[in-house]
Amino acid sequence: MFITGDSQVGVLRIWNVSRTTPIDNFKLKKTGFHCFHVVNSPPKKKFSVQSPNKNHYISSTSEAVPPPNLTQNQAFSLPPGHVVCCFLDGGVGLYDMGAKKWDFLRELGHVETIFDCKFKPDDPNVLATASFDGTIKVWDINTLTAVYTSPGNEGVIFALSWAPGDLNCIAGATSRNGAFIWDIQKGKIIQRFNEHGKNGIFYIAWSHKDSKRIATCSGDGFCIIRTVDGKLLHKYKHPAAVFGCDWSQNNKDMIATGCEDKNIRVFYVATSSNQPLKVFSGHTARVFHVKWSPLREGILCSGSDDGSVRIWDYTQDACVSTLNGHTAPVRGLMWNTEIPYLLISGSWDYTIKVWDTRGGVCLDTVYDHGADVYGLTCHPSRPFTMASCSRDSTVRLWSLIPLITPLQINILADRSWDEVIGNTDNAIRQDCPPLLCGKVSRDIKQEVEKLTCNPRAKKLRLFSECLSPPGGSDNLWNLVSVIKGQDDSLLPQNYCKGMMHLKHLIKFRTSEAQELTTIKMSKFGGGVGAPTKEKKLKEAAEIHLRLGQIQRYCELMVELGEWDKALSVAPGVSVKYWRKLMQRRADQLIQEDKDDVIPYCIATGDVKKLVNFFVSRGQLKEALLVAQAACEGNMQNAHVSTPKGASNSDDIHKEDFNELLHKVINELAEWYFQDGQAVLAACCHLAVDDIELAMAYLIRGNELELAVSVGTVLGEPAAPAMHYALQLLATKCMMIPMWNLAADLLLMTPGSEVHLVKLCAFYPGCIEEINDLHKKCNLPPAEECTQLAETARADGNVFETIKYYLLSQEPEKALPIGIDFVKGCISNSNWTLDTVYPVLDLMSYIRTEKLLLHTCTEARNELLILCGYIGALLAIRRQYQSIVPSLYEYTSQLLKRRVVSVPLKIEHLSEELDAWRACTQSTKQSSEDSPYTPPSDSQRTVYETLLKRLKEEPLKGITGLDYVTGSNLPSHSDIHISCLTGLKIQGPVYFLEDGKSTISLNDALMWAKVNPFSPLGTGIRLNPF
Repeated sequence: MFITGDSQVGVLRIWNVSRTTPIDNFKLKKTGFHCFHVVNSPPKKKFSVQSPNKNHYISSTSEAVPPPNLTQNQAFSLPPGHVVCCFLDGGVGLYDMGAKKWDFLRELGHVETIFDCKFKPDDPNVLATASFDGTIKVWDINTLTAVYTSPGNEGVIFALSWAPGDLNCIAGATSRNGAFIWDIQKGKIIQRFNEHGKNGIFYIAWSHKDSKRIATCSGDGFCIIRTVDGKLLHKYKHPAAVFGCDWSQNNKDMIATGCEDKNIRVFYVATSSNQPLKVFSGHTARVFHVKWSPLREGILCSGSDDGSVRIWDYTQDACVSTLNGHTAPVRGLMWNTEIPYLLISGSWDYTIKVWDTRGGVCLDTVYDHGADVYGLTCHPSRPFTMASCSRDSTVRLWSLIPLITPLQINILADRSWDEVIGNTDNAIRQDCPPLLCGKVSRDIKQEVEKLTCNPRAKKLRLFSECLSPPGGSDNLWNLVSVIKGQDDSLLPQNYCKGMMHLKHLIKFRTSEAQELTTIKMSKFGGGVGAPTKEKKLKEAAEIHLRLGQIQRYCELMVELGEWDKALSVAPGVSVKYWRKLMQRRADQLIQEDKDDVIPYCIATGDVKKLVNFFVSRGQLKEALLVAQAACEGNMQNAHVSTPKGASNSDDIHKEDFNELLHKVINELAEWYFQDGQAVLAACCHLAVDDIELAMAYLIRGNELELAVSVGTVLGEPAAPAMHYALQLLATKCMMIPMWNLAADLLLMTPGSEVHLVKLCAFYPGCIEEINDLHKKCNLPPAEECTQLAETARADGNVFETIKYYLLSQEPEKALPIGIDFVKGCISNSNWTLDTVYPVLDLMSYIRTEKLLLHTCTEARNELLILCGYIGALLAIRRQYQSIVPSLYEYTSQLLKRRVVSVPLKIEHLSEELDAWRACTQSTKQSSEDSPYTPPSDSQRTVYETLLKRLKEEPLKGITGLDYVTGSNLPSHSDIHISCLTGLKIQGPVYFLEDGKSTISLNDALMWAKVNPFSPLGTGIRLNPF
């Protein structure tokens, strides 16, 4: 057998070499195939239902066994197959030929180089891309799907430019058809510009200060300015091809161009002269793109084939900075719209570089694209989310927030406006921390200052929406508003597109259903049976029907596969029989994985079966909708309740439905979370008012700033988790380093003395600075702390002794006292984690330079070993399965290589690890490759002893693996191997202190939460937050 795909229309045909006609046809899409590949279907996880007993005899009371629905594929013994399809319109999908349905389908995309990308001026959630494949696609970046495509057949589209405001049009520049304007709503080209003849147009720019002007640059050496209706305004002649142009955002009549002759020219459109006002020289190869700074008047940048980016000052007639670092021609250029010195560039060397133009410093280099980087863009209202496009035919979204962490924490700590928003002149000073200088931040300030009621909550929300990347933050804040009692009429229009609070779900979906005027349904073919047998059974059935033997007729119809006829007359036997028949039909359809099961389950009120069916297929939102409908009483119960205690029975069913609902919510949240979408996972829990779990998911996704913002607004229910998030943020501040800011965050949490002690103990300043920080944190001066430590030691108070020694000028004195205490504890058989962890955790905050002293070598080694072992136990308690083996291995290696005297044996560690593996394996699915082996009695005993030591994690929902945003994203060229697992790292990477060793950011976060010291065993603290 073999399969062919049509290049004109998306028809897949299955052939057998013995026949001249196809065995089967699949009409998959209207557009033709670009390519496809057949793969063996993975074994399906079938949803199990209780099957009726299969009787091989027929009587008037026995249940007939329906025939399997043999498709033609199965009749011709086609092996279970999936087809990976790529279509000419960029659509990509995985088609299940057996079930005749898509497992996954992305309708549209690009199949070639993407040259340009731009956000829609009035909507930061809409992005347009221009490609070598001759189309412009418009994307919803929240769902990562293309929602519109231009008509195509334009040759290559090199660039695009949105119409200003809400005009909903895009101008495109093509290689052979001139320039055009595409009206997205009408779906057609409404204007063409052919002034450049057959020459390719490399760039197009629609003026956003004067919406009537459009500029184009071409290989013919001209930059042409015309009105949108085609009236020629200017034709600027250059000595060679013009590759880029940009309208000034501060002067509507000024435009700059980049030319093949290595020069940048500035023209003034308000005059009749066709000569440039300024010509800037300095590049040693052709200039491609030029960009005016949106915040600094007269400043523009240029990217060249010489690999450099130059910054020019129009007012000084000079190049004020040259940014060297790219090893190939520079293409993409983008100024940040809030931080005036922040510039991003993309190159043919596959990298994106982030620059601080004040000193020409490269702040970061991203290697993630697999080919040349062409376009870069961000939206003013979401200035720290950037999109990039490349020859690898992908668009990637990036967060620039790590570059302005101090600024973001200033907002959370409620610092003054002067530490958040500034003017451009101050912000570009070399010593100035990042300040927001754009229009969006100024608008937020004005809006907050107008408020008289709870301005802090509004300030946190507005900044969170501005700084957070797409992917659920808007949805999260809408749910917070609902929980805080906001009137439904004030909810935004897009609220119903996201995760809704369950009190709204049915109402909004019912309204949506009423608005739909057409419903598309698809039916697949029925079964193939033996004709002779079929004819005889039909005759028998007709006779039974005429004899009034309705049940027998129904069973024969079932055997023939004619369920509709059987069900239509089944009530003539009894409602009970009809219901039973409906359930049997539902069971069969579930086994066949058919959508047709839905009405049968709903008609019989079998909510649990339908919910489990949806869950087994991964259709968690559908499962949620059904469960909520049942909770609201929209489904009749499958169980017939007795007259006595009927209301009690309804209550029981309601409890069952609520339990089912929460089960589905938890599944959906976990699905989002493991997909690296912690914010949407939190939305799931907020939808059922579970604030604690929502906060826990934000923390586990390392969305700490968002957790603090949301927790502040939600108040008391979110307080414990928010205080934990503040502690982690304070730890983050210690590494920036911003010690006073860290202290401010800790002072926002009640009972934070121990955390303030840790902060001050780790502070590396001079004695005057140390005492200033002590004073801010309400702690005694360092000189007094020595005396307080001696007093506590005389009283036998170990914890206070360690605390005050760490705060003194001789913190190393705390180590032997604390280590002896911990060693004494774990020498006893009945010790618990909560006895020793607080002491170890406190000691770990000794200043690094003191810990690394030669005189502290033995104490340091013992501290690292004890922290490693206790960290392993904490990881077991927190269910950090991925790092438990690594922590045990780390501890064992230190025990092997360093001379220490601790009550731990390598054999004992191996025994504990084996016991943990054996006893936790029983909770996982075993497979053919690794069959389940039950733990031995001795392993059970060891594991039970471990659990007694661990106790329960005090904070709800904080257990389980961490997954940060982007955990599942592929990387093309930036490949790293984890030094913990030896495996390739997927998602964000964390570099250890040697600058070479790497672990995944997820593992780094979990490691740091249970063991503060680096996996390399150097004594350096790990701080990936």
